Amino acid sequence: MFKFFKLFGSQYLGFWAFGLLLFAVQEIPYMVMPLFKLQTNPIMNMAESSPILEILEKVLGSLCIALMLFIVNKDTNLFLPAEGKERIFFVLAIAVLLLNFIGWGIYFGGHQSIFVMMFFIVVMPPLFYFFIGLWRKNILLTVTAVPFLIIHFIHVLGNLRLEN
Repeated sequence: MFKFFKLFGSQYLGFWAFGLLLFAVQEIPYMVMPLFKLQTNPIMNMAESSPILEILEKVLGSLCIALMLFIVNKDTNLFLPAEGKERIFFVLAIAVLLLNFIGWGIYFGGHQSIFVMMFFIVVMPPLFYFFIGLWRKNILLTVTAVPFLIIHFIHVLGNLRLEN
């Protein structure tokens, strides 16, 4: 973890290399998707329901990634969470990531219901960023993850409804 200069309070502009690894791990399902010969792939072949929501979703998702990587808290260490709440938030972030992977496994297995897609594949990534923000005491990430979750959910649900 590198700290370049203070932004406000205990927040610094910096770089959290482990955050880059967390982002990459969260993207693994997209990396392995070509290995699966899916008969249908609604997540990757959705019709667009709202260009405005699409833009907001991309901006908020990208902002979550940037905030996770480039805002660091002086009171957090490189990787391991401290005792108490931080450890709970770390465990919740890992649990959410595992739920996301379980959902992708179900999806790759051909069970592509709206529930599976919305709960496991749509809701979990913003929650992952939310809990990372809480774990890392990164208030900007935590706050940004909430509208990302809402917009992401509404947008994808709207897209999926166009298909049906």
